[in-house]
Amino acid sequence: MSLNEGYHNKIEPGAGSSGDDQASGSGSGSARGSTAGDGPSHSKQMHQQMLNETTYLKPSKQAYFSDEKVLIPDDDRTNIGFSFRKLWAFTGPGFLMSIAYLDPGNIESDLQSGAAAKYKILWVLLWATVLGLLMQRLAARLGVVTGLHLAEMCYRQYKRLPRWILWIMIEIAIIGSDMQEVIGTAIAIYLLSNKVVPLWGGVLITIVDTFTFLFLDKYGLRKLEFLFGFLITVMAITFGYEYIVSAPNQGDVMKGMFIPWCSDCSSDVLLQAVGVVGAVIMPHNLYLHSALVKSRDVDRRQPKKVSEANFYFFIEASIALFVSFIINLFVVAVFAHGMYGKTNRDVLDICTNKTMYEDAKLSFTDNHNLTDIINADLYKGGLFLGCTFGAAAMYIWGVGILAAGQSSTMTGTYAGQFSMEGFLNLQWPRWCRVLVTRCIAIIPTFCLAMFSKMEDLTNMNDILNAVMSLQLPFAAIPTIAFTSCAAIMGEFVNGLGNKIVSILLTIVVIGVNLYFVVAQVETLNIEGGLLAVVCIFAILYILFNIYLVIHMAACMGNKRLMNSRWVQRFVLPSQNSFSIKNANSTYARYVET
Repeated sequence: MSLNEGYHNKIEPGAGSSGDDQASGSGSGSARGSTAGDGPSHSKQMHQQMLNETTYLKPSKQAYFSDEKVLIPDDDRTNIGFSFRKLWAFTGPGFLMSIAYLDPGNIESDLQSGAAAKYKILWVLLWATVLGLLMQRLAARLGVVTGLHLAEMCYRQYKRLPRWILWIMIEIAIIGSDMQEVIGTAIAIYLLSNKVVPLWGGVLITIVDTFTFLFLDKYGLRKLEFLFGFLITVMAITFGYEYIVSAPNQGDVMKGMFIPWCSDCSSDVLLQAVGVVGAVIMPHNLYLHSALVKSRDVDRRQPKKVSEANFYFFIEASIALFVSFIINLFVVAVFAHGMYGKTNRDVLDICTNKTMYEDAKLSFTDNHNLTDIINADLYKGGLFLGCTFGAAAMYIWGVGILAAGQSSTMTGTYAGQFSMEGFLNLQWPRWCRVLVTRCIAIIPTFCLAMFSKMEDLTNMNDILNAVMSLQLPFAAIPTIAFTSCAAIMGEFVNGLGNKIVSILLTIVVIGVNLYFVVAQVETLNIEGGLLAVVCIFAILYILFNIYLVIHMAACMGNKRLMNSRWVQRFVLPSQNSFSIKNANSTYARYVET
């Protein structure tokens, strides 16, 4: 019987003395003891139960994978060595996850880093992607091994109040990301329509994503994954085209990618490098990936099958993030080659006698006789490409941004669904959850687009990146905690080296992101009562992170914390799921029938 059998026992929502007592034990002693001598009928019932995904939601109300699962080939040919057939069967979740690395917010961060630092911080993009892969690997392992995604695990392992706080923080991250995606899509439509469709009109058009999602969801899981693959291909072709026509120096590109140094870099360039890290690693993406891997039919009773799934999902995620890195590299290199060091007047001189000259005059402006260095954004990037390489380059850029926006808004909708159904155990129909998650992001974005200028919209990118950077601990800490808990992961628990590396890298990224947030707050010149509110929020933020760290340490087996009355009362679930003896001896056993 699986050591995390407690997660596979059916517990009706609302059962127990409180929400904190529901399904909190990951194979608790009582759960294990109750099945020891109940006879073959109960064993057969448990066998059937373990074949199904464990969730409190009815199949008709689950997201993405409820109607069908992708079967994994299992024959003599696929069981000998590496199998491309199996890799193909596991291909999908990693590419959907990688779209978050290609959303309009990331694309804008790429072009800004190229315009500000040329090729000097390409290595930051490379290592941020590698770090993202390591964190995504942990999230995927959690979903594969337990059959529960990160939000569902948080529902079982945190008390009610911290669980609600976590949900609110992740929803804020999703809203921030969705606003970037909606703004990017609106700018792409504005460019492609030659300004016929205003920005607020483009925002309204993105509501169609909701119905597109619902329509495609009915046609099968693999078809939906093919659509996302097609959109990634569009991005690769469009941004690759810009890379080819701009023809950056390949030696400089390689040097910037592999030499981790930034000589003569100003504070603005260093801040841009920090912004790249914040843009690449998104907190809600860990929740998303841990849920997407549940779409594959993996027999978790067999450790060999679980290990195989972990291996192929890691290979697939590595390929997907490599593709996303190449696409991001294209964007950085194009604007590093063309925009670096240029003033607004330089661009206007290039745009002279071009069809987009009047638009450029309105966009490339400053208060110093056009001598300021370009403050790059998605719209100015399109105009610059049009002036430099012709109108075709501008429209191709618009198509690429549109593909990035369309794909990321749909995956963001999935992340919102998984978050709501996991943290809150909502029994809403799928269409209702989709509509709510889209409207939450679209309404504030529509108001901004209606009453703000283009530069105000694009300048929000740094603020939104700062907001999402603040939420990173609320995904990274639970991910490390659960995957380092032997009672949850069994023999697939993180090893000592894995724990040390993941914790150290997370500390570095969180520290870098907090530096970015502080820098953004300083630029706002906050004073008086608002500054007091920010200070109070900062104190509460630090205290909640300490709470999560204490929970993580208990998950990792710190006996002093596990035996503390305070920790047992306020931190750990009501049924202590971390007290299983020899929890790492094996993950699963066959159920005899």
